[in-house]
Amino acid sequence: MDFNNGKPIYLQIVDFFYENVLIRRWQEEERIPSVREIAVMVEVNPNTAMRAFNFLQEQEVIYNKRGIGYFVAKDGYHTVLDIKKKEFMGVILPDVFKKMMLLDVTFEEVKSSYGQYVKNTDDEKK
Repeated sequence: MDFNNGKPIYLQIVDFFYENVLIRRWQEEERIPSVREIAVMVEVNPNTAMRAFNFLQEQEVIYNKRGIGYFVAKDGYHTVLDIKKKEFMGVILPDVFKKMMLLDVTFEEVKSSYGQYVKNTDDEKK
């Protein structure tokens, strides 16, 4: 995993979890890799991975079955979707709007570009 210096590593691991839940690689009520497995997978100290797991438990995205492992929570998908939508609407989108204004980019240009992106993504899935 390539880490961004501008964001704590454990939060980047949280984003990795979010993505896996959103693309449904990890389903609700399904066991996920252990703390050690994640640490090896993303090449971090197990303590850093544990910090991400603790954060995700606090947000009720995952839960621990003692002696068995960690699982995606029953409403984990919708919880992650809500978290990421709020981040998008409150943090990312205002920055996009600012850049659009500075660069004189219109909604029509964005809409066209988004349509092309969706088409290309659909083509890749075939």
